[in-house]
Amino acid sequence: MPISSEIIRNVTSSLYEWSLKKVPDDTKRLLAQAERRETVQLGKQTLRIMVEAAEAAEAENHLVCSDVGVPTYMIRVGTRVTFSGNVRQAIVDGFADLVARANPPILKMVTNPLTLQRSYEGKNMPLVTFDMIDGADYMEIVCAPKAMGTGRWEAIETFVYPSLETIEKYVLDTVLRAGSQPCPPIVVGVGIGGTFDYAAKMAKECVLRPFGERNPEPVLAAMEERLLKAINATGFGPMGTGGDTTAMAVHIDYSASHGFMPVAVAFNCWINRRTCARIYEDGTVVRVE
Repeated sequence: MPISSEIIRNVTSSLYEWSLKKVPDDTKRLLAQAERRETVQLGKQTLRIMVEAAEAAEAENHLVCSDVGVPTYMIRVGTRVTFSGNVRQAIVDGFADLVARANPPILKMVTNPLTLQRSYEGKNMPLVTFDMIDGADYMEIVCAPKAMGTGRWEAIETFVYPSLETIEKYVLDTVLRAGSQPCPPIVVGVGIGGTFDYAAKMAKECVLRPFGERNPEPVLAAMEERLLKAINATGFGPMGTGGDTTAMAVHIDYSASHGFMPVAVAFNCWINRRTCARIYEDGTVVRVE
């Protein structure tokens, strides 16, 4: 049975709303663990407030942060899936549904880069990327709204045959330049290689990786550990109040490339917005953590 546009409309709308009101469970656990380890009193207090704010927002069905970002979806479609109706338009309509029903109302964050006019609608909004999953009978939809704090400080640079040390220095320099602006403790995603756009895609996907999954590439696993230690040694701490917890995780992926090798660095703030669902051919919808 084809997946209907109505189901896609409902699911994408709900995913966006959930991402604004619920901090992922693994993120809340990590924040609580960081609070117990934190040695700076103000940083410890800030982490405690973050956990309490996350629990209150979920219990009271309120927004965790007033900056709701712009609607961003990453969709992977199984090759066995068929559709009835328009997929792209269903996602547009789903966001419009959320705007109409949201309580409290969400702010106008979609901005025209030519006029700086803000609205709920705009060219190419929501932002959607598509990929394929061979043999799957479902489509997987990830919603990860992008807000000002993290979006402002993400970066990409293209190197020529860079050493691992050069790559690590670039990542750390990007974090240092951002300082406390991305609302730490942050998740840092890094994409190495491919082309300019593909490196950015990898970095974004890395940000969304669940905590606790060890990188299968030993070189990158070691790099993640070194960078996490170095970032937390900066002392920015939670929300820039000082402390041992500036980043919750560093996740890195790579792709084969040419002699030119782009390196992209993406961030997620402490709320770590990411929600995911799968829609199966028979219409079943399953939330994925």
